[in-house]
Amino acid sequence: MRETEFWRRMDHHLGGNYARVWADQIVLSELDNRTVREALDDGVPFKVAWRAVWKFLELPERDR
Repeated sequence: MRETEFWRRMDHHLGGNYARVWADQIVLSELDNRTVREALDDGVPFKVAWRAVWKFLELPERDR
């Protein structure tokens, strides 16, 4: 997954402005207790980060 696709999905599910705030503030156990932003900054692939977000938000399978 590319960065643009990741943020497109985040914007779709959380809203354009809120997606970035959420990524900076919400800690996910799936990302070793890091925020999405911290995980991405540490080199976690966007696909892995998206799957963690998808699981946390309990999104439908079609959005995986």
